[in-house]
Amino acid sequence: MTNELITLVERLHRRFLDLVRLELQNNGIRDINAVQALVLTNIGEGEVLVRDLIERGYYLGQNVNYSIRKLVDYGYLEQQRDEHDKRSVRVKVTDQGKDILPLVEQAVTVGQNDDEANDNFMTEGEMADLCSKLKIIERGWSEQVQYGYRRF
Repeated sequence: MTNELITLVERLHRRFLDLVRLELQNNGIRDINAVQALVLTNIGEGEVLVRDLIERGYYLGQNVNYSIRKLVDYGYLEQQRDEHDKRSVRVKVTDQGKDILPLVEQAVTVGQNDDEANDNFMTEGEMADLCSKLKIIERGWSEQVQYGYRRF
C-alpha cells in the first residue's frame, strides 16, 4: 500500500502539472511553465519572502530562485528587498500574474462541469474528504521530518 501511495502522489503531481501546462497553452501563455504558474498561485494576492516559499517546502532554493527570476523578467512578479532585512527578497504577483491564478484553478476543475465526464470526477464533498486525509498524511510526514523518524 505504501508503494502505491508513493507512486500515486508522484503521478498525480505530474498529471496536475500537465493539466496546468495545457491550460496555459490553451490560453496562449507560452512564456512560463506549469511550475512557475504554481509559484504564482502559492504567492497569491499578498507578498511573501522568497525564503518562506522555500521553508514551506514547496520548492528547492535553486529552482525557486530561477523561477522567480523568470517570472520577474516576464512581468508576472515584482520583487524588492525587504525593508527590515536587506538580504531577503519580497515578491508579489503583478496584475499580469494575477491573470494566471484562475487558470490554475481551472486546471483543477477541468471536466467537472462536463456531464459526460462527470462520472470520472469526485464531488465537492469527496474532494474535501480526500484533502482532509491528505493533510493527515502531510502532517505525519512533516512531523517525521521535523522531529525525526520514530516507530510507533
